[in-house]
Amino acid sequence: MLSDELTPPERVLWDAFPRGETVDLSGGDQDFDSTNAWGPERTIRAEVISALLLGARENEPGHVAAVRLTGARIAGTLNLGHAHVTVPLALTGCQLTEAPHLYWAQLRSVHFMRCRLPGLVASGARIDGHLWLEGSHVYGGVWLDSAHITGILNLTGAHLSHPGGDAPLLADRLVVDNNVYCDQGFTAEGEVRLPGANVGGQLIFRGARLRNPKGQALYASRLAVAANVFCDGGFSAEGEIRLRGARIGGYLSLVGASVSNPARAALNCDDMSIETDIYCSDGFRAEGVVSLAGAHIGGLFNLRGGRLSNPAGVALNLQRAQAEEVLLRPAEPIKGVVDLSYAHFKLLRDDPLSWAPRYQLDGLTYEMIDPPLIAKERLKWVRRDTDGYIPQPYEKLAETYRALGHDGERRTVLLAKQRHRRTTQPVPGRVWGYLQDWTVGYGYRPFLATAWLVALLAFGTVIFQHHPMIQEPGHNTQFNPFLYTLDVLLPIGSLGQEGEFAPHGIYLWISDALVVAGFILGLTVAAGATRVLSRE
Repeated sequence: MLSDELTPPERVLWDAFPRGETVDLSGGDQDFDSTNAWGPERTIRAEVISALLLGARENEPGHVAAVRLTGARIAGTLNLGHAHVTVPLALTGCQLTEAPHLYWAQLRSVHFMRCRLPGLVASGARIDGHLWLEGSHVYGGVWLDSAHITGILNLTGAHLSHPGGDAPLLADRLVVDNNVYCDQGFTAEGEVRLPGANVGGQLIFRGARLRNPKGQALYASRLAVAANVFCDGGFSAEGEIRLRGARIGGYLSLVGASVSNPARAALNCDDMSIETDIYCSDGFRAEGVVSLAGAHIGGLFNLRGGRLSNPAGVALNLQRAQAEEVLLRPAEPIKGVVDLSYAHFKLLRDDPLSWAPRYQLDGLTYEMIDPPLIAKERLKWVRRDTDGYIPQPYEKLAETYRALGHDGERRTVLLAKQRHRRTTQPVPGRVWGYLQDWTVGYGYRPFLATAWLVALLAFGTVIFQHHPMIQEPGHNTQFNPFLYTLDVLLPIGSLGQEGEFAPHGIYLWISDALVVAGFILGLTVAAGATRVLSRE
């Protein structure tokens, strides 16, 4: 390009480039609504900027050459595809008529601050420095797939949209060595894509607003973040937040966030691996499913003060999840099913006042539960299982009471388990169950057997004391109504009374009834004792 072909504003930029000086064509006017009125005095051809970046002029000794331009209308396509650019590019408050093409280029820092762009194509680009889009309006796709940024990716306050096109931010397999900022008013209309991306610092969506109600607002499966992820500070999303299989080296904060995808997945963190904590707390709201199935949480999953709603199905899915601590104390009862099946927590903390109406508890294990409550209260939680009678939740709760040294509560839980099981059995099984329950409490209330024995023994002693017995010929044993009744009741052994004396009339029927009662009592005691010993 010949210098005598330049317009006056292009000449100013051409002369400022070797010293890296800023050229301001705004005249103090950076109102985008008046860009149609920006005339030739504010217009720079994109080919002039390309020529400078590609070496049309050398830097002045003692200075760092750079294109620094403010308040300009850039006409044409800034095409740097596959180029090797060694100087920075910084555009502020500029209007670009065509989307810049930076695909597979090698660049230094690139800044589009408070600019208006019809798109940005930087697939496969390598930027040795920062990519800055702070406060910019991009109404076409930002393509950063397979790009590598060694510094910061800054989209603070940016507005992205791509009506009728692909995702407004397409960053599949993006690598950023430092932080990614999509915060402080960042908005996106459509799907923000970060699948397989690798962030070497923090990923910050604080105060961002994502909207894609018919699909995924944030698609970041297999995302890897070395530090923390912030989706808080007023963060909101319409559509699914998909972090399935993500690996986070710090914590995930959704404090006060609002996610909405009714009747579908609102927050999908299935199979996530996170080094420390997840905070869905302090005003967090979710309409739709919050799922952490198969997640590995190195610290705390905190739902204190959150609100979850999916009345037609599962609202919170922690199936197969593992965590050091889970705090399920939302601001109000979760509206929907809480699935804890086959999860494992070292400490499970909840609150009866915020229990969900329905749970799935089969296979859930925990080392401690807080508060343990008395068995009668904690059993109300177990009985909310949507699958009906499942033995494992009862057995796990009984094991926990045993570890706490509350053996009476343990027996109460196991007795409740047998009573629940009885409702699933056929009529003969239920009848036998009732007999075991009434007599010995399925072996978990041994004092009942003693009470029955004492009652029957007293009854027989009183009845037979006033009834003359017929003694067998040739025997002279002294009749003792107490020993006789005891001998009748005992199903095994002999005290020498039953074989010596023979009742008659109605007393024969009473004696036979005591024999039968003693036999049934003996069987139920043996069955109960066997059950207790087998659990020991």
